[in-house]
Amino acid sequence: MNYLIPLMVVIPILAALIVNIFGGKDKTVKAISLVVAIAIPIIAVIAAVGVQFFGGHDPTLLANSLPANLAGTLAASYNTGIVYVFENIERIFIFLMGIVAFLAVLTYFSEKKEVSGPYLYLIFMGIASVTALMLSNDIFNMYVFFEITALTQVGIIIASSTEDNYEIALKYLILGAIGGPMLLLGIAFILGTIGSVNINDIIYAISNNFVNPYSPSLVIGFALILFGWLYSAGLPPFHTIKSAVYSKARPNGSAILQGFSVLCMLAFGLAMYKIFAYIPYFNTAIIVFAILAMVLSVAMSAMEVDFRRMIAFLAVGELGFIALGFGIGTQYSIAAALFQAANEIVITALLFIGFGTVYYLTKTSDTRKLGGLIGVDSTMAIMVLLGGFALAGVPPFNGFQSKLMLVQAALDAGYTELAILAIIVSVVIFFTFVKAFHTVYLQPKPKDLKFAHDKIPKATVFSVAILLIICLALGIFPNIVTDVFIPFAGGLI
Repeated sequence: MNYLIPLMVVIPILAALIVNIFGGKDKTVKAISLVVAIAIPIIAVIAAVGVQFFGGHDPTLLANSLPANLAGTLAASYNTGIVYVFENIERIFIFLMGIVAFLAVLTYFSEKKEVSGPYLYLIFMGIASVTALMLSNDIFNMYVFFEITALTQVGIIIASSTEDNYEIALKYLILGAIGGPMLLLGIAFILGTIGSVNINDIIYAISNNFVNPYSPSLVIGFALILFGWLYSAGLPPFHTIKSAVYSKARPNGSAILQGFSVLCMLAFGLAMYKIFAYIPYFNTAIIVFAILAMVLSVAMSAMEVDFRRMIAFLAVGELGFIALGFGIGTQYSIAAALFQAANEIVITALLFIGFGTVYYLTKTSDTRKLGGLIGVDSTMAIMVLLGGFALAGVPPFNGFQSKLMLVQAALDAGYTELAILAIIVSVVIFFTFVKAFHTVYLQPKPKDLKFAHDKIPKATVFSVAILLIICLALGIFPNIVTDVFIPFAGGLI
Protein backbone atom coordinates (compact mmCIF):
# COMPACT_ATOMS: atom_id res chain seq x y z
CA MET A 1 0.00 0.00 0.00
CA ASN A 2 1.39 3.39 -1.03
CA TYR A 3 -0.45 5.88 1.16
CA LEU A 4 1.12 8.86 -0.59
CA ILE A 5 -1.10 8.16 -3.62
CA PRO A 6 -4.43 8.91 -1.89
CA LEU A 7 -2.79 11.76 0.07
CA MET A 8 -2.42 13.64 -3.22
CA VAL A 9 -6.23 13.90 -3.18
CA VAL A 10 -6.90 13.98 0.55
CA ILE A 11 -4.49 16.80 1.45
CA PRO A 12 -5.98 19.45 -0.90
CA ILE A 13 -9.50 18.46 0.22
CA LEU A 14 -8.54 18.99 3.86
CA ALA A 15 -6.85 22.26 2.92
CA ALA A 16 -10.00 23.40 1.14
CA LEU A 17 -12.09 22.80 4.24
CA ILE A 18 -9.60 24.45 6.59
CA VAL A 19 -9.07 27.63 4.56
CA ASN A 20 -12.81 28.02 4.22
CA ILE A 21 -13.30 27.72 7.97
CA PHE A 22 -10.51 30.22 8.73
CA GLY A 23 -11.51 32.53 5.87
CA GLY A 24 -11.40 35.64 8.02
CA LYS A 25 -7.88 35.05 9.34
CA ASP A 26 -5.65 36.07 6.46
CA LYS A 27 -2.28 35.08 7.93
CA THR A 28 -3.48 31.59 8.88
CA VAL A 29 -5.11 31.06 5.49
CA LYS A 30 -2.00 32.22 3.63
CA ALA A 31 0.31 29.98 5.64
CA ILE A 32 -1.88 26.89 5.21
CA SER A 33 -2.45 27.56 1.52
CA LEU A 34 1.22 28.02 0.66
CA VAL A 35 2.32 24.96 2.65
CA VAL A 36 -0.29 22.74 1.01
CA ALA A 37 0.29 24.20 -2.45
CA ILE A 38 4.00 23.39 -2.31
CA ALA A 39 3.34 20.00 -0.69
CA ILE A 40 1.29 18.78 -3.66
CA PRO A 41 4.13 18.74 -6.23
CA ILE A 42 6.57 17.44 -3.61
CA ILE A 43 4.35 14.44 -2.87
CA ALA A 44 4.03 13.77 -6.60
CA VAL A 45 7.83 13.62 -6.85
CA ILE A 46 8.52 11.39 -3.83
CA ALA A 47 5.56 9.00 -4.15
CA ALA A 48 6.44 5.56 -5.45
CA VAL A 49 4.82 4.25 -8.61
CA GLY A 50 2.05 1.80 -7.79
CA VAL A 51 -1.62 0.88 -7.58
CA GLN A 52 -3.95 1.72 -4.70
CA PHE A 53 -7.13 -0.30 -4.13
CA PHE A 54 -10.11 1.13 -2.25
CA GLY A 55 -13.24 -0.59 -0.94
CA GLY A 56 -12.42 -3.93 -2.53
CA HIS A 57 -9.72 -6.49 -3.02
CA ASP A 58 -6.76 -6.93 -5.27
CA PRO A 59 -8.25 -8.81 -8.27
CA THR A 60 -5.38 -11.32 -8.22
CA LEU A 61 -6.30 -12.28 -4.65
CA LEU A 62 -9.95 -12.52 -5.60
CA ALA A 63 -9.17 -14.74 -8.59
CA ASN A 64 -7.26 -17.21 -6.40
CA SER A 65 -10.23 -17.58 -4.05
CA LEU A 66 -12.89 -18.23 -6.72
CA PRO A 67 -14.42 -21.66 -7.36
CA ALA A 68 -12.76 -23.72 -10.09
CA ASN A 69 -15.68 -23.26 -12.48
CA LEU A 70 -15.15 -19.47 -12.44
CA ALA A 71 -11.40 -19.56 -13.01
CA GLY A 72 -10.46 -17.93 -16.32
CA THR A 73 -13.83 -16.23 -16.71
CA LEU A 74 -14.53 -12.51 -16.86
CA ALA A 75 -15.50 -12.54 -13.17
CA ALA A 76 -12.01 -13.66 -12.21
CA SER A 77 -10.42 -10.51 -13.59
CA TYR A 78 -12.91 -7.84 -12.48
CA ASN A 79 -11.84 -5.17 -10.00
CA THR A 80 -14.29 -5.07 -7.11
CA GLY A 81 -13.35 -1.62 -5.81
CA ILE A 82 -12.05 1.79 -6.81
CA VAL A 83 -8.50 1.74 -8.15
CA TYR A 84 -5.94 4.54 -8.35
CA VAL A 85 -3.02 4.04 -10.74
CA PHE A 86 0.07 6.20 -10.24
CA GLU A 87 2.79 5.96 -12.88
CA ASN A 88 5.46 8.38 -14.07
CA ILE A 89 3.05 10.02 -16.52
CA GLU A 90 0.70 10.91 -13.65
CA ARG A 91 3.72 12.09 -11.68
CA ILE A 92 4.67 14.61 -14.39
CA PHE A 93 1.21 16.11 -14.82
CA ILE A 94 0.32 16.27 -11.14
CA PHE A 95 3.71 17.86 -10.44
CA LEU A 96 3.23 20.54 -13.14
CA MET A 97 -0.32 21.24 -11.99
CA GLY A 98 0.96 21.57 -8.43
CA ILE A 99 3.67 24.03 -9.46
CA VAL A 100 1.15 26.15 -11.38
CA ALA A 101 -1.25 26.06 -8.43
CA PHE A 102 1.47 27.13 -5.98
CA LEU A 103 2.56 30.05 -8.17
CA ALA A 104 -1.03 31.08 -8.85
CA VAL A 105 -1.83 31.11 -5.12
CA LEU A 106 1.38 33.04 -4.42
CA THR A 107 0.44 35.58 -7.08
CA TYR A 108 -3.06 35.89 -5.67
CA PHE A 109 -1.70 36.66 -2.19
CA SER A 110 0.69 39.29 -3.56
CA GLU A 111 -2.06 41.12 -5.43
CA LYS A 112 -4.88 40.94 -2.85
CA LYS A 113 -4.60 42.40 0.63
CA GLU A 114 -7.63 40.49 1.89
CA VAL A 115 -7.82 36.86 0.83
CA SER A 116 -11.03 34.95 0.16
CA GLY A 117 -11.55 31.64 1.95
CA PRO A 118 -14.21 30.45 -0.54
CA TYR A 119 -11.96 31.30 -3.51
CA LEU A 120 -9.10 29.24 -2.10
CA TYR A 121 -11.55 26.48 -1.14
CA LEU A 122 -12.58 26.22 -4.80
CA ILE A 123 -8.97 26.16 -5.99
CA PHE A 124 -7.98 23.33 -3.66
CA MET A 125 -11.13 21.33 -4.35
CA GLY A 126 -10.44 21.69 -8.05
CA ILE A 127 -6.86 20.50 -7.59
CA ALA A 128 -8.08 17.49 -5.59
CA SER A 129 -10.68 16.58 -8.22
CA VAL A 130 -8.35 16.78 -11.26
CA THR A 131 -5.69 14.83 -9.36
CA ALA A 132 -8.24 12.12 -8.60
CA LEU A 133 -9.36 12.26 -12.22
CA MET A 134 -5.80 11.54 -13.39
CA LEU A 135 -5.35 8.73 -10.87
CA SER A 136 -8.72 7.00 -11.22
CA ASN A 137 -8.88 3.86 -13.33
CA ASP A 138 -12.64 3.66 -13.76
CA ILE A 139 -14.75 5.90 -15.94
CA PHE A 140 -17.60 6.45 -13.48
CA ASN A 141 -15.31 7.89 -10.83
CA MET A 142 -13.68 9.95 -13.54
CA TYR A 143 -17.12 11.37 -14.32
CA VAL A 144 -17.75 12.18 -10.64
CA PHE A 145 -14.45 14.02 -10.30
CA PHE A 146 -15.01 15.81 -13.60
CA GLU A 147 -18.34 17.15 -12.35
CA ILE A 148 -16.66 18.41 -9.18
CA THR A 149 -14.02 20.07 -11.34
CA ALA A 150 -16.69 21.72 -13.49
CA LEU A 151 -18.46 23.09 -10.42
CA THR A 152 -15.21 24.47 -9.00
CA GLN A 153 -14.55 26.17 -12.34
CA VAL A 154 -17.94 27.88 -12.13
CA GLY A 155 -17.25 28.85 -8.53
CA ILE A 156 -13.86 30.34 -9.38
CA ILE A 157 -15.48 32.50 -12.06
CA ILE A 158 -18.12 33.75 -9.62
CA ALA A 159 -15.57 34.34 -6.85
CA SER A 160 -13.39 36.35 -9.24
CA SER A 161 -15.93 39.22 -9.14
CA THR A 162 -15.17 40.41 -12.67
CA GLU A 163 -17.50 42.08 -15.13
CA ASP A 164 -20.23 39.77 -16.52
CA ASN A 165 -18.79 36.84 -14.58
CA TYR A 166 -22.23 35.69 -13.36
CA GLU A 167 -23.53 35.54 -16.92
CA ILE A 168 -20.63 33.39 -18.11
CA ALA A 169 -20.89 31.14 -15.05
CA LEU A 170 -24.60 30.58 -15.73
CA LYS A 171 -23.98 29.80 -19.41
CA TYR A 172 -21.27 27.31 -18.50
CA LEU A 173 -23.62 25.66 -16.00
CA ILE A 174 -26.37 25.39 -18.62
CA LEU A 175 -24.03 23.78 -21.14
CA GLY A 176 -22.75 21.53 -18.36
CA ALA A 177 -26.32 20.33 -17.86
CA ILE A 178 -26.01 18.94 -21.40
CA GLY A 179 -22.37 17.84 -21.61
CA GLY A 180 -22.20 16.15 -18.21
CA PRO A 181 -25.33 13.97 -18.58
CA MET A 182 -24.27 12.98 -22.10
CA LEU A 183 -20.97 11.77 -20.67
CA LEU A 184 -22.76 9.86 -17.90
CA LEU A 185 -25.17 8.30 -20.39
CA GLY A 186 -22.25 7.07 -22.47
CA ILE A 187 -20.74 5.48 -19.36
CA ALA A 188 -24.11 3.85 -18.62
CA PHE A 189 -24.10 2.23 -22.09
CA ILE A 190 -20.68 0.75 -21.37
CA LEU A 191 -21.72 -0.47 -17.93
CA GLY A 192 -24.86 -2.05 -19.35
CA THR A 193 -22.89 -3.83 -22.06
CA ILE A 194 -19.82 -4.98 -20.15
CA GLY A 195 -20.90 -4.91 -16.52
CA SER A 196 -17.95 -2.89 -15.26
CA VAL A 197 -16.67 0.68 -15.34
CA ASN A 198 -13.07 -0.21 -14.57
CA ILE A 199 -10.97 0.66 -17.62
CA ASN A 200 -8.79 -2.47 -17.40
CA ASP A 201 -11.90 -4.64 -17.10
CA ILE A 202 -13.49 -2.98 -20.13
CA ILE A 203 -10.35 -3.46 -22.23
CA TYR A 204 -10.09 -7.09 -21.12
CA ALA A 205 -13.70 -7.83 -21.96
CA ILE A 206 -13.46 -6.26 -25.43
CA SER A 207 -10.06 -7.67 -26.39
CA ASN A 208 -11.08 -11.21 -25.35
CA ASN A 209 -14.42 -11.01 -27.21
CA PHE A 210 -16.57 -11.42 -24.10
CA VAL A 211 -18.74 -8.78 -25.79
CA ASN A 212 -19.17 -7.74 -29.41
CA PRO A 213 -16.67 -4.87 -29.90
CA TYR A 214 -18.88 -3.36 -32.59
CA SER A 215 -22.16 -3.63 -30.71
CA PRO A 216 -24.41 -0.57 -31.16
CA SER A 217 -24.37 0.09 -27.41
CA LEU A 218 -20.58 0.46 -27.37
CA VAL A 219 -20.55 2.66 -30.46
CA ILE A 220 -23.28 4.88 -28.98
CA GLY A 221 -21.37 4.96 -25.71
CA PHE A 222 -18.29 6.18 -27.56
CA ALA A 223 -20.25 8.92 -29.32
CA LEU A 224 -21.73 10.16 -26.06
CA ILE A 225 -18.40 10.08 -24.22
CA LEU A 226 -16.78 11.91 -27.13
CA PHE A 227 -19.38 14.67 -26.77
CA GLY A 228 -18.69 14.91 -23.04
CA TRP A 229 -14.96 15.00 -23.76
CA LEU A 230 -15.43 17.98 -26.08
CA TYR A 231 -17.26 19.81 -23.28
CA SER A 232 -14.70 18.93 -20.60
CA ALA A 233 -11.79 20.15 -22.74
CA GLY A 234 -13.50 23.13 -24.35
CA LEU A 235 -13.11 21.91 -27.92
CA PRO A 236 -15.67 22.99 -30.57
CA PRO A 237 -18.58 23.57 -30.22
CA PHE A 238 -17.67 24.61 -26.65
CA HIS A 239 -14.61 26.71 -27.53
CA THR A 240 -16.42 30.04 -27.22
CA ILE A 241 -17.79 29.46 -23.73
CA LYS A 242 -14.50 27.95 -22.54
CA SER A 243 -12.55 31.00 -23.70
CA ALA A 244 -15.10 33.22 -21.95
CA VAL A 245 -14.57 31.22 -18.75
CA TYR A 246 -10.84 31.93 -18.85
CA SER A 247 -11.29 35.61 -19.62
CA LYS A 248 -13.73 36.22 -16.73
CA ALA A 249 -11.57 34.73 -13.98
CA ARG A 250 -8.71 36.46 -12.23
CA PRO A 251 -5.43 35.93 -14.14
CA ASN A 252 -4.16 33.52 -11.49
CA GLY A 253 -7.51 31.74 -11.60
CA SER A 254 -7.35 31.49 -15.39
CA ALA A 255 -3.96 29.79 -15.11
CA ILE A 256 -5.46 27.16 -12.82
CA LEU A 257 -8.63 26.75 -14.90
CA GLN A 258 -6.63 26.03 -18.05
CA GLY A 259 -4.64 23.40 -16.15
CA PHE A 260 -7.92 21.81 -15.07
CA SER A 261 -9.12 21.70 -18.68
CA VAL A 262 -5.89 20.13 -19.92
CA LEU A 263 -5.98 17.38 -17.28
CA CYS A 264 -9.67 16.66 -17.93
CA MET A 265 -8.96 16.45 -21.64
CA LEU A 266 -5.95 14.24 -21.08
CA ALA A 267 -7.63 11.82 -18.65
CA PHE A 268 -10.71 11.23 -20.79
CA GLY A 269 -8.68 11.28 -24.01
CA LEU A 270 -6.44 8.48 -22.76
CA ALA A 271 -9.47 6.53 -21.50
CA MET A 272 -11.20 6.85 -24.87
CA TYR A 273 -8.07 5.79 -26.72
CA LYS A 274 -7.60 2.73 -24.52
CA ILE A 275 -11.21 1.61 -24.90
CA PHE A 276 -12.37 2.73 -28.35
CA ALA A 277 -9.31 3.09 -30.60
CA TYR A 278 -10.39 0.01 -32.59
CA ILE A 279 -13.67 1.65 -33.70
CA PRO A 280 -13.66 2.77 -37.37
CA TYR A 281 -13.37 6.52 -37.82
CA PHE A 282 -12.21 6.98 -34.20
CA ASN A 283 -9.07 8.76 -35.37
CA THR A 284 -10.95 10.70 -38.03
CA ALA A 285 -13.43 12.06 -35.51
CA ILE A 286 -10.66 13.23 -33.19
CA ILE A 287 -8.74 14.86 -36.06
CA VAL A 288 -11.84 16.74 -37.26
CA PHE A 289 -12.42 18.33 -33.87
CA ALA A 290 -8.70 19.03 -33.50
CA ILE A 291 -8.68 20.94 -36.78
CA LEU A 292 -11.80 22.89 -35.82
CA ALA A 293 -10.27 23.86 -32.48
CA MET A 294 -7.00 24.98 -34.05
CA VAL A 295 -8.52 26.97 -36.90
CA LEU A 296 -11.57 28.52 -35.21
CA SER A 297 -9.85 29.49 -31.96
CA VAL A 298 -6.82 31.04 -33.65
CA ALA A 299 -9.02 32.91 -36.14
CA MET A 300 -11.18 34.29 -33.33
CA SER A 301 -8.14 35.29 -31.29
CA ALA A 302 -6.79 37.30 -34.23
CA MET A 303 -9.98 39.41 -34.24
CA GLU A 304 -10.01 40.14 -30.50
CA VAL A 305 -9.18 43.54 -29.01
CA ASP A 306 -9.45 42.24 -25.43
CA PHE A 307 -6.09 40.64 -24.63
CA ARG A 308 -7.57 38.37 -21.95
CA ARG A 309 -10.04 36.94 -24.45
CA MET A 310 -7.27 36.70 -27.05
CA ILE A 311 -5.09 34.59 -24.76
CA ALA A 312 -8.13 32.52 -23.83
CA PHE A 313 -8.83 31.67 -27.48
CA LEU A 314 -5.16 30.86 -28.06
CA ALA A 315 -5.24 28.55 -25.04
CA VAL A 316 -8.25 26.70 -26.44
CA GLY A 317 -6.58 26.51 -29.85
CA GLU A 318 -3.53 24.89 -28.28
CA LEU A 319 -5.78 22.09 -27.05
CA GLY A 320 -6.38 21.31 -30.71
CA PHE A 321 -2.70 20.38 -31.07
CA ILE A 322 -3.13 17.86 -28.23
CA ALA A 323 -6.19 16.36 -29.92
CA LEU A 324 -4.31 16.23 -33.22
CA GLY A 325 -1.66 14.00 -31.68
CA PHE A 326 -4.32 11.63 -30.35
CA GLY A 327 -6.09 11.64 -33.70
CA ILE A 328 -3.00 10.70 -35.74
CA GLY A 329 -2.74 7.74 -33.43
CA THR A 330 0.92 6.67 -33.71
CA GLN A 331 3.29 6.15 -30.80
CA TYR A 332 5.23 9.29 -31.67
CA SER A 333 2.13 11.45 -32.18
CA ILE A 334 0.59 10.41 -28.86
CA ALA A 335 3.89 11.12 -27.10
CA ALA A 336 3.90 14.52 -28.83
CA ALA A 337 0.32 15.13 -27.66
CA LEU A 338 1.33 14.35 -24.07
CA PHE A 339 4.33 16.67 -24.38
CA GLN A 340 2.08 19.38 -25.80
CA ALA A 341 -0.31 18.92 -22.88
CA ALA A 342 2.51 19.34 -20.36
CA ASN A 343 3.70 22.45 -22.18
CA GLU A 344 0.18 23.83 -22.38
CA ILE A 345 -0.19 23.79 -18.60
CA VAL A 346 3.00 25.78 -18.09
CA ILE A 347 2.92 28.19 -21.06
CA THR A 348 -0.67 29.33 -20.71
CA ALA A 349 -0.19 29.80 -16.96
CA LEU A 350 2.78 32.05 -17.76
CA LEU A 351 0.74 34.12 -20.21
CA PHE A 352 -2.37 34.39 -18.06
CA ILE A 353 -0.35 35.55 -15.05
CA GLY A 354 2.18 37.60 -17.04
CA PHE A 355 -0.27 39.39 -19.30
CA GLY A 356 -2.60 39.62 -16.32
CA THR A 357 -0.21 42.14 -14.78
CA VAL A 358 -1.42 44.60 -17.43
CA TYR A 359 -4.92 44.35 -16.03
CA TYR A 360 -3.52 44.61 -12.49
CA LEU A 361 -1.79 47.89 -13.39
CA THR A 362 -4.49 49.51 -15.52
CA LYS A 363 -7.79 47.73 -14.71
CA THR A 364 -8.48 47.38 -18.43
CA SER A 365 -7.84 44.61 -20.95
CA ASP A 366 -8.89 46.59 -24.03
CA THR A 367 -5.79 46.87 -26.22
CA ARG A 368 -7.21 50.04 -27.83
CA LYS A 369 -6.81 51.81 -24.50
CA LEU A 370 -3.31 50.53 -23.72
CA GLY A 371 0.26 51.29 -24.69
CA GLY A 372 3.73 52.10 -23.39
CA LEU A 373 3.70 49.55 -20.57
CA ILE A 374 7.22 48.35 -21.27
CA GLY A 375 8.35 51.41 -19.36
CA VAL A 376 6.62 50.19 -16.20
CA ASP A 377 8.41 46.84 -15.96
CA SER A 378 10.59 45.86 -18.90
CA THR A 379 11.58 42.58 -17.25
CA MET A 380 7.98 41.41 -17.12
CA ALA A 381 7.39 42.59 -20.69
CA ILE A 382 10.34 40.54 -21.96
CA MET A 383 9.21 37.44 -20.05
CA VAL A 384 5.69 37.76 -21.46
CA LEU A 385 7.14 38.09 -24.97
CA LEU A 386 9.25 34.97 -24.48
CA GLY A 387 6.18 33.16 -23.18
CA GLY A 388 4.41 34.10 -26.40
CA PHE A 389 7.33 32.68 -28.37
CA ALA A 390 6.98 29.42 -26.44
CA LEU A 391 3.26 29.32 -27.24
CA ALA A 392 3.89 29.84 -30.94
CA GLY A 393 6.59 27.17 -31.05
CA VAL A 394 9.71 29.29 -31.39
CA PRO A 395 13.01 27.59 -30.42
CA PRO A 396 14.56 26.99 -27.96
CA PHE A 397 11.37 26.82 -25.89
CA ASN A 398 9.28 23.76 -25.04
CA GLY A 399 6.45 24.66 -27.41
CA PHE A 400 8.85 24.27 -30.32
CA GLN A 401 9.84 20.75 -29.26
CA SER A 402 6.29 19.41 -28.87
CA LYS A 403 5.01 21.02 -32.07
CA LEU A 404 8.04 19.78 -33.98
CA MET A 405 7.24 16.28 -32.74
CA LEU A 406 3.63 16.69 -33.92
CA VAL A 407 4.74 17.84 -37.36
CA GLN A 408 7.19 14.95 -37.66
CA ALA A 409 4.53 12.48 -36.49
CA ALA A 410 2.04 13.81 -39.05
CA LEU A 411 4.61 13.51 -41.85
CA ASP A 412 5.63 10.00 -40.78
CA ALA A 413 1.97 8.92 -40.75
CA GLY A 414 1.36 10.35 -44.23
CA TYR A 415 -0.71 13.34 -43.06
CA THR A 416 1.25 16.01 -44.90
CA GLU A 417 -1.74 18.37 -44.89
CA LEU A 418 -1.99 18.20 -41.10
CA ALA A 419 1.71 18.97 -40.75
CA ILE A 420 1.33 22.03 -42.96
CA LEU A 421 -1.78 23.12 -41.05
CA ALA A 422 0.04 22.85 -37.71
CA ILE A 423 2.84 25.06 -39.06
CA ILE A 424 0.42 27.65 -40.47
CA VAL A 425 -1.55 27.84 -37.22
CA SER A 426 1.68 28.28 -35.25
CA VAL A 427 2.71 31.14 -37.55
CA VAL A 428 -0.69 32.82 -37.07
CA ILE A 429 -0.34 32.43 -33.30
CA PHE A 430 3.06 34.11 -33.49
CA PHE A 431 1.82 37.13 -35.43
CA THR A 432 -1.35 37.44 -33.33
CA PHE A 433 0.65 37.50 -30.13
CA VAL A 434 3.33 39.86 -31.42
CA LYS A 435 0.64 42.27 -32.61
CA ALA A 436 -1.00 42.29 -29.17
CA PHE A 437 2.37 42.64 -27.46
CA HIS A 438 3.27 45.64 -29.63
CA THR A 439 -0.07 47.29 -28.93
CA VAL A 440 0.12 46.83 -25.17
CA TYR A 441 3.81 47.39 -24.51
CA LEU A 442 5.48 49.21 -27.40
CA GLN A 443 3.05 51.69 -28.93
CA PRO A 444 2.89 55.19 -27.33
CA LYS A 445 1.07 55.41 -24.03
CA PRO A 446 -2.43 56.97 -24.39
CA LYS A 447 -2.77 60.29 -22.58
CA ASP A 448 -5.92 59.20 -20.74
CA LEU A 449 -4.47 55.88 -19.50
CA LYS A 450 -4.48 55.78 -15.71
CA PHE A 451 -2.76 53.30 -13.43
CA ALA A 452 -4.43 51.56 -10.49
CA HIS A 453 -1.02 50.39 -9.21
CA ASP A 454 2.47 51.74 -9.70
CA LYS A 455 4.40 48.48 -9.90
CA ILE A 456 4.02 44.75 -10.27
CA PRO A 457 4.39 42.67 -7.08
CA LYS A 458 7.70 40.83 -6.80
CA ALA A 459 5.92 37.54 -6.16
CA THR A 460 4.18 37.82 -9.53
CA VAL A 461 7.49 38.52 -11.29
CA PHE A 462 9.00 35.53 -9.48
CA SER A 463 6.10 33.27 -10.53
CA VAL A 464 6.39 34.21 -14.20
CA ALA A 465 10.18 33.75 -14.07
CA ILE A 466 9.82 30.22 -12.66
CA LEU A 467 7.34 29.27 -15.37
CA LEU A 468 9.65 30.70 -18.03
CA ILE A 469 12.56 28.69 -16.65
CA ILE A 470 10.46 25.52 -16.90
CA CYS A 471 9.58 26.38 -20.51
CA LEU A 472 13.26 26.85 -21.32
CA ALA A 473 14.35 23.71 -19.46
CA LEU A 474 11.82 21.50 -21.27
CA GLY A 475 12.82 23.11 -24.55
CA ILE A 476 16.54 22.45 -24.12
CA PHE A 477 16.15 19.08 -22.39
CA PRO A 478 12.90 17.59 -23.77
CA ASN A 479 14.03 14.08 -22.84
CA ILE A 480 13.09 14.94 -19.23
CA VAL A 481 9.52 14.12 -20.20
CA THR A 482 9.77 12.43 -23.60
CA ASP A 483 11.67 9.51 -22.06
CA VAL A 484 8.46 8.87 -20.10
CA PHE A 485 5.91 9.79 -22.77
CA ILE A 486 7.29 7.74 -25.68
CA PRO A 487 7.35 4.34 -23.86
CA PHE A 488 3.92 5.08 -22.35
CA ALA A 489 2.49 5.88 -25.79
CA GLY A 490 4.01 2.67 -27.12
CA GLY A 491 2.04 0.73 -24.53
CA LEU A 492 -1.22 2.20 -25.84
CA ILE A 493 -0.72 1.18 -29.46
